[in-house]
Amino acid sequence: MGSRSRARRVVAALGFAGLLCAVLGVIMIVMVPSIIKQQVLKNVRIDPSSLSFNMWKEIPVPFYLSVYFFDVINPRDILQGQRPQVRERGPYVYREFRHKSNITFNDNDTVSFLEYRSFQFQPDKSRGLESDNIVMPNILVLSAAMMMENGPMSLKLIMTLAFSTLGERAFMNRTVSEIMWGYEDPLIHLINKYFPNMFPFKGKFGLFAELNNSDSGLFTVFTGVKNFSRIHLVDKWNGVSKVNFWHSDQCNMINGTSGQMWAPFMTPESSLEFYSPEACRSMKLIYKEQGVFEGIPTFRFVAPNTLFANGSVYPPNEGFCPCRESGIQNVSTCRFNAPLFLSHPHFYNADPVLAEAVSGLHPNPEEHSLFLDVHPVTGIPMNCSVKLQLSLYIKSVKGIGQTGKIEPVILPLMWFGESGAMEGETLQTFYTQLVLMPKVLHYAQYVLLALGCVLLLIPIVYQIRSQVGGGQSLTGAEWPLACLLGGRRGSDQIPQPSLPAVPTDTFSLQPTSGGSPRSLPGLGSCCCLLASLAYSVTTSLPILGGLGTLPWRGCRWFWIMRPGT
Repeated sequence: MGSRSRARRVVAALGFAGLLCAVLGVIMIVMVPSIIKQQVLKNVRIDPSSLSFNMWKEIPVPFYLSVYFFDVINPRDILQGQRPQVRERGPYVYREFRHKSNITFNDNDTVSFLEYRSFQFQPDKSRGLESDNIVMPNILVLSAAMMMENGPMSLKLIMTLAFSTLGERAFMNRTVSEIMWGYEDPLIHLINKYFPNMFPFKGKFGLFAELNNSDSGLFTVFTGVKNFSRIHLVDKWNGVSKVNFWHSDQCNMINGTSGQMWAPFMTPESSLEFYSPEACRSMKLIYKEQGVFEGIPTFRFVAPNTLFANGSVYPPNEGFCPCRESGIQNVSTCRFNAPLFLSHPHFYNADPVLAEAVSGLHPNPEEHSLFLDVHPVTGIPMNCSVKLQLSLYIKSVKGIGQTGKIEPVILPLMWFGESGAMEGETLQTFYTQLVLMPKVLHYAQYVLLALGCVLLLIPIVYQIRSQVGGGQSLTGAEWPLACLLGGRRGSDQIPQPSLPAVPTDTFSLQPTSGGSPRSLPGLGSCCCLLASLAYSVTTSLPILGGLGTLPWRGCRWFWIMRPGT
């Protein structure tokens, strides 16, 4: 008798544990997604208490700037009107360091900051040295010539004489370091003396001279603390909410983020929009496909075909004109009026005429398209590669001898790829907290629910075995099992309990032709099973008394109405 009592207590404990597991599993299924969402919202906003704040302040991802130059092979032939021939040189790789300073939280749910960048050459990752010589167009001479195209002939002759006196030519031979970070040129001093506002620089001239050890302007972005719908969006750049470089309000708008983080909970309908000070405009990337980066699910965003399309192909870009062939953007208005153009490398995704006009260009999507892989739940980039090309429009200018007989052409100067991928301890922490733990919780809730259901069956099986083995007739707990086994009243296998008479008019069911009432056997079986679970657990626990018999009393009415009874 003692062993039987212990067995009943064990069965009761298992049933109660099953009930707890099932309830906990259901609660987790309902609550876990909401909890994860609240934690993400709390930790991606720009706030010193959030987990992502230090990542936002001091970007832990190692960024690299890979620069490729187009070495001009036939400069003399170009001056005679022949087709340019170029050879790609590089990459020359620089490690890029970023950090934010002057961080100021404002009362309108925004934060202002300056982001400084510095570059360090990486010989081991480069194909060449900074001392390598590159032949390329003399941007100062050819830009000045284009600016004077419609000027008086006398001034053009004076300029030709000045160029000759200073030893300036249409093409120059400079080292990679000089082209990148600047070189002394007497022409700069001459121009600054007579045209002090023509160029924004006063000393050395270099393509990246203004980017090294300098900031990209004062950004003011929304923190998302008070109003989450605008998180990371740029409110102002250098104190203005729109720029004045272009010819339409739409093109001058500062849209999107500062290009480092985006709003969480992305969908394939989402887009990545950001303002680029280097391009003097906002850019929008579109969703392409899902992917996985180091075990972390990502959305890949790429540039649309319309990013650098001209106004005739894509009317909203009309404000960036004057335009030339589609696929290149005129940035002269924000680059001291020099005839510079921005595009994808090798004129990828541009009018084929551009690549055909220069020998040595081979555009292809694998090497020359840009992309950003973003974790859709948090809006944090995992892997990115932004590639852009800078080109110069050159032509012969009548009256300026240095331009010779150059045929009009968009000549590529260089292209660069800015890339970065999360790695090391930062990647591991991100994976553990934002991928692994939510995945564990997701599976745990269903495991708990399944385990609870299994444990709840133990009291049922125990009670059936103990009562049938003792020669007792089936009570309420066995009837659901009988339902599932297909038993019928009158069967030899199932003892018949004494059932009260049920008035036939209790149910709004019409008799069949055989006189038996219609019924819903599937619904009855389900109700019986649910009643059985409650009956088994509650009758096994003394503290619950006879509560388990209540649902079973209702279940027996379904049994009566089953066909064939």
